[in-house]
Amino acid sequence: MYKLGRLESGEWIEHSHSKVFCLPESAEELQCLVAGVPNGDAGTFLRLVSLLAPPYNLLYILHTPRLEGTAGRYQSPQIDLQDLQAFLSEFDVFLAQDARFDLWAYSPAERATVVWDRHNQLFAYGPLDRFVAELKELGFAPGAPEIPLPHQHHYQAEFDSQAKQLLNAFEWSFSPLKPEDEQ
Repeated sequence: MYKLGRLESGEWIEHSHSKVFCLPESAEELQCLVAGVPNGDAGTFLRLVSLLAPPYNLLYILHTPRLEGTAGRYQSPQIDLQDLQAFLSEFDVFLAQDARFDLWAYSPAERATVVWDRHNQLFAYGPLDRFVAELKELGFAPGAPEIPLPHQHHYQAEFDSQAKQLLNAFEWSFSPLKPEDEQ
């Protein structure tokens, strides 16, 4: 099972990003690092978020629900690093292999955000130098992560119960999807 597929020789296969990242080319561009997440590894997301000062707010954007709940934005109460590690550990397989969500982590102390999206890409806003150093430590190199065209997202029925459990992991504050969240 996998989150993102690409068409190759008439067959759909898993798409896994290379270990690459890119930075804005000029100061006029939005100051955001973009990286691929090979095999949907939650560890990459965790490593970047852990560079930021806790506490954190998670934002789980459920844009394509199956049976677990209502499409919308689910914001956690403030959590510490141990809570984040436990959450990612408990739901790592679901997060790696299902595309029904985007996951954001925000550090109010640093006004910095790391986003893991449905295309297995990370968008990191904040201390770009720290993010780059950490990605290099993880074996990433400069390059542009690419989303294949055409591609397909997978919403796995096997994860419906885990998706429901995730919505019970915190006392989330719910708000409707914003237009940019919708598929």
